[in-house]
Amino acid sequence: MDPSKRVVIIGAGIVGTNIADELVSREWTDITVVEQGPLDMPGGSTSHAPGLVFQTTGSRTLSSFAKYTVQKLLSLECFNQVGGLEVAETPERLEDLKRKHGYASSWGIESHLVSAEECRKIYPLLSMDVVLGGLHIPTDGLALAARAVQVLIKRTRKAGVRYLQLTPVTGIEQNDGRVTGVVTKKGTIPADIVLSCAGLWGVEVGAMIDLPIPLLPVEHQYAKTTPVPARKGINPPNWASLPILRHQDRDLYYREHGDQYGIGFYGHRPIPIAAAALGETPEHVDEHNMPSRRDFTPKDFEPAWKLTQELLPSLRESKIADGFNGIMSFTPDGGPLVGRAPNLEGFYVAEAVWVTHSAGVARAVAQLLTAGRAEIDLSECDLGRFEQVQLTPAYVSETGQQNFVEVYDVLHPLQPRESPRNLRVTPFHARQNELGAYFLEAGGWERPQWYESNAALLRELPVGWQPVERDPWSARYSSPISAAEAWKTRTAAAMYDLTPIRRLEVFGPGAVDLLQRLTTGDMSKPPGTVTFTLLLDDQGGIRSDIFVSKLRDDFFLLAVNGNTDLEYVAREARIQAKKDPWQFVHVRDITGGTCCVGLWGPRSADIVSTITSDDLSEKSLPCSRVKTAIIAGIPVTVVRQSFVGEAGLEICASAENGVRLWDALWNAGRPHGVIAAGRAAFNALRLEAGFRSFGSDITTEHNPFEAGLEFAVDGAKEGYVGHAAIKRLAEEKPSRSLRCLTVDDGRSMVLGKEPVFMEGKAVGYVTNSAFGYTIGKPVAYSYLPSGVSVGDAVEIEYFGRRIKATVTAEPLYHKQMSKPAESGLEGAVAMRSKL
Repeated sequence: MDPSKRVVIIGAGIVGTNIADELVSREWTDITVVEQGPLDMPGGSTSHAPGLVFQTTGSRTLSSFAKYTVQKLLSLECFNQVGGLEVAETPERLEDLKRKHGYASSWGIESHLVSAEECRKIYPLLSMDVVLGGLHIPTDGLALAARAVQVLIKRTRKAGVRYLQLTPVTGIEQNDGRVTGVVTKKGTIPADIVLSCAGLWGVEVGAMIDLPIPLLPVEHQYAKTTPVPARKGINPPNWASLPILRHQDRDLYYREHGDQYGIGFYGHRPIPIAAAALGETPEHVDEHNMPSRRDFTPKDFEPAWKLTQELLPSLRESKIADGFNGIMSFTPDGGPLVGRAPNLEGFYVAEAVWVTHSAGVARAVAQLLTAGRAEIDLSECDLGRFEQVQLTPAYVSETGQQNFVEVYDVLHPLQPRESPRNLRVTPFHARQNELGAYFLEAGGWERPQWYESNAALLRELPVGWQPVERDPWSARYSSPISAAEAWKTRTAAAMYDLTPIRRLEVFGPGAVDLLQRLTTGDMSKPPGTVTFTLLLDDQGGIRSDIFVSKLRDDFFLLAVNGNTDLEYVAREARIQAKKDPWQFVHVRDITGGTCCVGLWGPRSADIVSTITSDDLSEKSLPCSRVKTAIIAGIPVTVVRQSFVGEAGLEICASAENGVRLWDALWNAGRPHGVIAAGRAAFNALRLEAGFRSFGSDITTEHNPFEAGLEFAVDGAKEGYVGHAAIKRLAEEKPSRSLRCLTVDDGRSMVLGKEPVFMEGKAVGYVTNSAFGYTIGKPVAYSYLPSGVSVGDAVEIEYFGRRIKATVTAEPLYHKQMSKPAESGLEGAVAMRSKL
């Protein structure tokens, strides 16, 4: 974007001031920061934040944000790098710290698993009766957030940033779909770009443009003790020398304030609030009079004080001096909210950002504005990642409170919510229940993982297909039944529910031009073709991988990865139509009104042929082709493609015909051994066939050459988004490549994000994993240095244990189709095997 654009930032907390600073460092000049409170202490969450920065999480994105926050605050002399210590009271937590140590190795953060005795040496006040061991991270520490805000205000003011204090925002001006200004009680500020960094008030700012902000402000207890005799005279006032301490088994964390102790507690009942009910921020704010600091509720804190005295016996000689309930922001999945508003050009959001991630988020937003994308993949934080049903106030409230309760819990990567459930069910749901489906939830959809009705098949499994016994952690939310479902897919046929895959209709006189501009594939091919293609950003990073079925000259059906793809394509269609009204395009999400079955396996053709008079053979409908047909009297759209490396069809129909379609396929398939199969088998077979998964195997941080997806880039095509970058990247040797790993012992499972070692050094991490039932081994994928060769030995660290694995050629399984297409899944695998 043009650096002379007028930027208005709403909120002068740790996020807003950091964004101003990051933009100034990129030579943007016309920046105004509007704050409803006084600048010396604005009164939002930054003003009361205790400042503990634990960098390591299961999210690479959030850990990257935290690492940069530490780096920047150190440069501002606003970070006390005392280190961090997490201690375990239970064996389960001790194991989880091993998992967290693996995360740290994956994300490049120094960490050390330490014994109980070593914990005591690092933190002498600990009770040896409580602690079993711990995790020490030397680079963690205390962010001096309020001080950092003042340093940033001073620095950016010198660079020309204007700050308006005591200036509540009352509205957002807009014209022709673009933001034009910010309305305040003191007048309107013209703007080309508006950034909402309002923190707990983010919901109210979003409402000014009819933008739902899925954020719940929740009270969180923090107390200070009287002076602790054991720490007398060691620290200057409000300073700390011991590491920040986290006791997650009991929902507690600690920091020193001179010779006093600060205690944070998540173990109390959730206390949600509405920011609109707080009233206007007063002209004078201090630590006892600020909107984000609520009255302490002593009864809620009683368990925390008792547990604290057990963990830190020295504190028995002190008392609770004072406390408060500080307001913090929680979202349905616990992540920040970052990105462009889908309904108003020029409006951006950076909300639900904790101090830990503040500077990292600010840098990402500045990169988004100045370079078109952030260096760090933002899909976990993207404002548009939630489905409509997840934006309702009831959903945000329930899930936000649940995230508060679970903030320190040991959660399995597949662990589903207990509530709310059954928000979105496919037309096949009743039939799936009859078959004993075990459901997990994603995006509000109920998705079968396996079917108890297939349990009897375990007795028929050949020796080579028998499932191995898993360790207790990897066995959670899995079943040996998935082995039987994989076997039947490979040897007979299986029905997979593909309904939750997002489907878009894109049609109109400008449809071809739009898709030619956005994708790496050729959309001028004749109707009836299906193209596997990529959406790239300007730097060649992969925004998404999608399937485009051309039904008519100006009518396409897209299978995409989620709501962010919908918003991107719809936005680009609007921009195109504004430039040339004759090139308008309709973009319509039809997912909820449709259903889809993947019928895959060697008997799939036999099944379909009995219930249709249309010729759906491979001769009539080759790989990566689409046609309309009638199956059992039901109008359907049929695509010959498969995600599992077997022959088969995707069959889509309208939702009201869903049960009829399922029953017709089921009844026709019974003589051929058809079963219903779940996503656990699907994922295993998909990995064996070498198919990537967006969000884990591929993100904006990866380009097609690194990801092994160069076959999806049409070498003869020009002018699409990212084309210039692809031309440059094609001349360079990738420094890393996504590689397939198989576990040597044939049984040791990994679940994803574990570090991968070569010659004792962490060189990558697991992006995806499953047990490969066809090959009889666990399979994993990881980006590794480009010099790594097939046959090279690696080790994967799983809960502190090194598992030997081997770099293996891919795909692990591929059944050659009769006429592989040059694009599409079957052709993709055939081509990848030749590369």
